[in-house]
Amino acid sequence: MLMILFWREILPKHPGTAAIVEVKCSDALVDEIKKLGGNPLFYKTGHSLIKAKMREIGAVFTGEMSGHMFFADEYFGFDDAFYAAARLLRILSQTDMPLSKLLSDVPQLYSTPEIRVHCPDEEKSSRVEEVKAHFRGKYPMIEVDGARVIFPEGWGLVRSSNTGPELIVRCEAKTPEGLESIKHEISGALLPLKVNF
Repeated sequence: MLMILFWREILPKHPGTAAIVEVKCSDALVDEIKKLGGNPLFYKTGHSLIKAKMREIGAVFTGEMSGHMFFADEYFGFDDAFYAAARLLRILSQTDMPLSKLLSDVPQLYSTPEIRVHCPDEEKSSRVEEVKAHFRGKYPMIEVDGARVIFPEGWGLVRSSNTGPELIVRCEAKTPEGLESIKHEISGALLPLKVNF
């Protein structure tokens, strides 16, 4: 939600720019970037990976679902919480509307939190490949970091954790019923691992 606000300030000054979107982020962010005239580019989770990609393509801003935000339009391109807070205060100082009102036009989507499923390190990549094979040919997929499977009603993500013996799972849909359907499909692709949604 905060990245939507920041892109609303940044993209009009940088029309058509590439906008890095971490694979765990909401479709609400992707749709807003497109609406503002940016070009969403899905990329891997991990601040060092994202910073390197920013330098490679000359990106002006991006962030992670975890809350790390990287401003390179008027700053140095690294994660700085005080700077992000100052940028938010600047946006708020230019309007009489409360923060909640500034985001009231963002469509409501339904999502799971980030779910961590235990998986030994030596099995993580093969499990992700199994998920890709399970859905390949059935649904479109973004495979830049695991498998972000695009369902008619939303998406489900399975990726290897960068930091521990876990798979990371996250799902999002336009309706609660759609979310349940996606959770069911993702759970089925991860058998015999137990995904606790």
